[in-house]
Amino acid sequence: MVRDSSLVWLASGIVGVSFGAVSVAGGLPVWVPVVMSLVVYAGSAQFSAVGVLLAGGDPVAAAATGLLLNTRTAAFGLAVADLLDTGRTTRFLGAHLVTDETVAFALAQSDPVRRRRAFWISGLGLFAVWNTGVLAGALAGSALGDTARFGLDAAFPAVLVALVLPAVRADATVRRCALLGAALALAVTPAVPAGVPVLLALAGLVLHRRPQEAAG
Repeated sequence: MVRDSSLVWLASGIVGVSFGAVSVAGGLPVWVPVVMSLVVYAGSAQFSAVGVLLAGGDPVAAAATGLLLNTRTAAFGLAVADLLDTGRTTRFLGAHLVTDETVAFALAQSDPVRRRRAFWISGLGLFAVWNTGVLAGALAGSALGDTARFGLDAAFPAVLVALVLPAVRADATVRRCALLGAALALAVTPAVPAGVPVLLALAGLVLHRRPQEAAG
């Protein structure tokens, strides 16, 4: 399980370096991306918030943008709620570790025990590697140059596709939901900010209720 998670950790570390470098190269002090990664810990929301700040926006607008893009994790939290213990501290920590990658990796497992282990192993490892990468990138600053030329934007999508593909293949209902969600995301991508298409793709879940309603 650690071996499988390591692919996600590697991608996270690379993108974390990019985030730290972009933030500092744009003029932010080193502590901003580092503290943001520890407290907020949401890749796409962090990139969007920093983008607003570097474009001259105020902190309130940056925070609002990040919050909007991260609302999708509310649905992710419901999907893995049963994997967390009942203790308040454990549930708080678990909620902080909920990301696209952690949830996808957990739900790809075959039974509840493996799902719980996958969530915590991938989640804690991802948090550690992401923050280490951000710190390294922030310290490197502008020395890395234009990080876009490395093609880092393709790392996470490729990993996520590999994680969810078994579930999509095995369940026709999941497949219909995924296709509708993907179609919606692609349709709105040219017109909305980065991260919003993923949120709107959740509308594909409407197809998941139809077989149950028909049976009732």
